[in-house]
Amino acid sequence: MKPRVKRTRRPWGWFDLIALNQKCSVKLITVRPKQALSLQSHRKRDEFWVILDGSGAMEAGKRRWRVGKGDEIFIQRGQRHRLRAGKQAVKFLEVAFGAFDEHDEKRFSDLYGRK
Repeated sequence: MKPRVKRTRRPWGWFDLIALNQKCSVKLITVRPKQALSLQSHRKRDEFWVILDGSGAMEAGKRRWRVGKGDEIFIQRGQRHRLRAGKQAVKFLEVAFGAFDEHDEKRFSDLYGRK
């Protein structure tokens, strides 16, 4: 289920609450310039990404689009997805909801010959 991001304003600005008392894992991922993640899917988790820096091309399901700083992406378990960095590195925050297992990925295509 897509997380409901709740924005709370403060005198100094605001914060966005992505997960509250939920089972989740958080990673900060950097994709080097002109590199790409595998086209992959996960059986046990949904993912919510927030692009922190850089820009690139996103693929999720049958949809393809450009992403950049501030963009939010929700990936349902079982959905094929991939991010390709542009001329600069792309850094993003990944919040994974569900049973996290680094080996819970099915690769469909990979630039680096991984299965």
